[in-house]
This record gives sequence, C-alpha cells and structure tokens, in this order.
Amino acid sequence: MAAPSPSSKPPKEGFWGRVNPFARKKWVDNRVDPIKGQLNELDEVNAKNARDIQDVDGRAQAGIRNAQSTADAANQTASAAGTQAQKANALAQRAGGRVDQLNSTVEGLDQYRQSTDIEVAFRGGQPVLSAAARKQLDAFAVNLTGRQGYVLEIEGHSPLASTAGIQSSGRLAESVKRYLVTEHQIPVFRMHTLALGNAVAADSDEVKPKTSSVRIRLMENSLAAQEAATPQSAVSSTDAERP
Repeated sequence: MAAPSPSSKPPKEGFWGRVNPFARKKWVDNRVDPIKGQLNELDEVNAKNARDIQDVDGRAQAGIRNAQSTADAANQTASAAGTQAQKANALAQRAGGRVDQLNSTVEGLDQYRQSTDIEVAFRGGQPVLSAAARKQLDAFAVNLTGRQGYVLEIEGHSPLASTAGIQSSGRLAESVKRYLVTEHQIPVFRMHTLALGNAVAADSDEVKPKTSSVRIRLMENSLAAQEAATPQSAVSSTDAERP
C-alpha cells in the first residue's frame, strides 16, 4: 500500500467520529463559566460577611471595653463615696461625742460640792485675828495654791441679835477675807461673804451661836475635782503596775 503524500489532509471527523478538542473546551467553558461566576459571587459574599463580622466584633469589643471602663469608673466613684461616707460618719460620731462632752461640761459648770470647812473663832466680837486664827487660816490657804474651780463661802456669825449682830458678823467675815487676799493672794472673786448675825438656816440643826466666829467652806466645782482626780488616778494606776 502506498504511503500518503505530505500534502494530503487528514480526513474530517464525522458526527459519530472523534470529538473536536476545541469544541469540547468551549462546551466545558460554557458550562463552567456560570459556576465560576457564582463561586466568585459567593467568595465576595463570604468576604463581605467576614468584614461585617469583624466590624461587628470590633464594635462589640469597643463597647465592652467602654462598658468595663464605665463600670470601673462607677466602682471607683462608689468606693470614693463609701470612703467619704465613712469619714463623714466618723466626723459625725466625733462631733456627737464633743457635743455630749460639751453638754456635760456646761451642766457641771454650776455644780459645786463642799470639800472642807473650818471655823475661826473671835474674842469679844472684835474683828481682830488672833495668832491661832492666823495660823489656822495659813494652813487652810496652803491647800488653795494652784487650785482652780473653787469658791469660798465665808459666813460671819455673832451672838448679837438684829442689826447689831449682822454688822458685827459682817466685820468678822470681812477681816477674814482681807487676810486671805493680802497674805495669800486669794482672788476676791473666789470669796463670797455673808453676815448672818445670830440667824440659823431653817433646814439646819445648828443652834444660835453663843460666840463670834467665821465659818469658811471650800466649795469645789465638779469639773475641777474631776480634772484634779485624773492625774492622781493615773499615778495610782502606775504605782499599781510596779512590782
């Protein structure tokens, strides 16, 4: 059999023969291109959804951070308010304590109690202090040095009745007062004199005086007595702790 000449063309494929590769590719492209378009569209949708999710997540995280920051600030404010409330309560309690102390002080300003008393005798109703009377007054005045919150009630007594007794007892009381001022520098405002003559208080068990005399009562303020007792109490407690 003779070989075909180079110029001869291959026979054409019939309908039932071999498929043309270019036609097959075109056919495939026609089928695949729509799918590619849908895939591309789906990729774009997924990308958009991812961006939206990221945006939402970013805003959510920012909102959470802002809310946490606000909560922290509110907590700090609440803590500061609580601290201020505690301070205000402490101040109120201290103020209440000071008010109670002030009330106690005011109530005690006019509270006096008798601490001690002496009676100085006079001869013949004359306002002249004897050596024994001066010695008695000196010993009494020593205890008044540096003392605060006291008054002296100086009562003059005379066996004489009526005006004569009042005048005589007044001179006796004034002589005692003068001696305490000049010899012991007792402030005048701490001494109160009263000329009773031969009078006796209605609620007293005393009888009418038979001799001339002056009674001196040391009246201490309750606050002064309390302050004076405090150092003594501290010393006592210190001594008690010593072995």
